[in-house]
Amino acid sequence: MTGPLVNAAVIVVCAFAGCFFIRGVPPRFEEILKKAIGLAIIYVGIKGALDNRRTLLLIMSLVVGALIGELINIDALMTRFGGWVEKKLFTGRSGEAGKAEKTRKIVCSASGGSFSKGFVSASILFCTGSMAIVGSIQSGLRGNHELLFAKSILDGSISLIFGASMGIGVAFSAIPVLVYQGGLVLLAGAASAFLSDEIVREMSAVGSLLVAAIGFNFLEIKEIRVANLIPAMFIPCFVIALFG
Repeated sequence: MTGPLVNAAVIVVCAFAGCFFIRGVPPRFEEILKKAIGLAIIYVGIKGALDNRRTLLLIMSLVVGALIGELINIDALMTRFGGWVEKKLFTGRSGEAGKAEKTRKIVCSASGGSFSKGFVSASILFCTGSMAIVGSIQSGLRGNHELLFAKSILDGSISLIFGASMGIGVAFSAIPVLVYQGGLVLLAGAASAFLSDEIVREMSAVGSLLVAAIGFNFLEIKEIRVANLIPAMFIPCFVIALFG
């Protein structure tokens, strides 16, 4: 669990640093940095998706995964959870409600974003993609944490900007990151004979397309409910296992 723990810790530290120490950055700098990161995320996502060798499987995974995700409405669930955490974090007890609400407004206005949006966007970005999947599997199968350490550097840089632009909710994305990557590490150790290189490659390709979708959201071209596409990442695992 060394890799997932380090990754989560870096996200928390950098998000808090961005939220409380870099919040004075002029909006125009935040805007251009978000666009630059958006372009980089699209490039990383498309580059990872090109490793796919089963185009029809990738298309089918996206379609079936989208239907499952929309049926469950994962995006709404994550947004609701982010709102619940925000309420618990900032709702004061007797005599402190006004102070807590003032603190919440200061944090959100200073960062220019909402708690739920920062939590959901950062959670999806950090949990999807080839680095999260392959890095966790390598950590579980071989005890090799190098890829997750590299991911921690990238996630930390993004958390710094996200924290400044979208608020303290970004720090709480470390929770799903730790649960998701930690779960993959444990599953990889338990199912080492089952997860072939082909399964990992196809799952990573689908996840990379989800990362590219996050980049388009950054550029504000068209809002995509990427959370509802998350089930698509796991379709290749079942299809290849059942039909080869």
